[in-house]
Amino acid sequence: MTLQQLKYVIEVAAKGSINEAAKSLFLSQPSLSNAIRDLEEELNLTLFLRTNRGIKLSTEGAEFLGYARQVVQQAELLEEKYLHNKPSKQKFAVSTQHYAFTANAFVDLIKEFGSDEYEFTLRETKTYDIIDDVRHFRSDLGVLYLSSFNETVIRKLLRESNLLFTEIFAVRPHIFLGRDHPLAGETSVRLAQLEEYPCLTFEQGEHNSFYFSEEILSTLDHKKSIKITDRAAIINLLIGVDAYTIATGVFPYYLHGDDIIAIPLEVDETMRIGVVTHRDAVISPLAEIYIAALRRIADTL
Repeated sequence: MTLQQLKYVIEVAAKGSINEAAKSLFLSQPSLSNAIRDLEEELNLTLFLRTNRGIKLSTEGAEFLGYARQVVQQAELLEEKYLHNKPSKQKFAVSTQHYAFTANAFVDLIKEFGSDEYEFTLRETKTYDIIDDVRHFRSDLGVLYLSSFNETVIRKLLRESNLLFTEIFAVRPHIFLGRDHPLAGETSVRLAQLEEYPCLTFEQGEHNSFYFSEEILSTLDHKKSIKITDRAAIINLLIGVDAYTIATGVFPYYLHGDDIIAIPLEVDETMRIGVVTHRDAVISPLAEIYIAALRRIADTL
């Protein structure tokens, strides 16, 4: 197994086609096919499934791809540092549920790192995709929550994906409202008070499940429900249509002034916010900085 073969696997997976990958790699299609087939025989694995409709990663291939990406990225860092005589461009990626405080911690990371060159990625995405990103090393870590309802299912998926969950802080659920919402003056809110108002939830795509919901109490039925995919949209709807969403209550008010308020929800539940990491990956210094930024947010609660 060579570094070049790993790069071939990454390119074929990205293009979804041996022919297109060969063009981008300036190889003949037979040469690339033989290189992939030699690697599969050496590993005794089927990395790609070949059908009349094209080529796609097998289950084993998807897992292998994650490790291949990590190896190639580390090799590129070594080349930049020792062959090109210049500081290596640091890379870091985090996948997270739609929390304002995770963006806040990302800002702190950038300020503390302070390098002239870096390539950082912040993915606000679906719960299943967070786990998949960390599993396949697309992200260094993920941020999501566990509760008494979703913990068994989420932890099972984490174990199967060779991932760990480390709790950072725990909060009671809150609702977010616009400042002119009829309930904005309440010190706490009961579920019964919310029945007439639209409930905003983040859409979870093909892996939609009560257990993957970003909002706790996901099995509740709502008379009015609006599903969205973008955190900016949720802010506009909270302000515009007297809607609400159930969340952590952790919110950097400097982003929106007093337009959005958080009110405790009277339920016997807890949201445990934590980071997801890969068992086989060493926590990088950048990941440590990011986790420390999350812990500082926890210290202000």
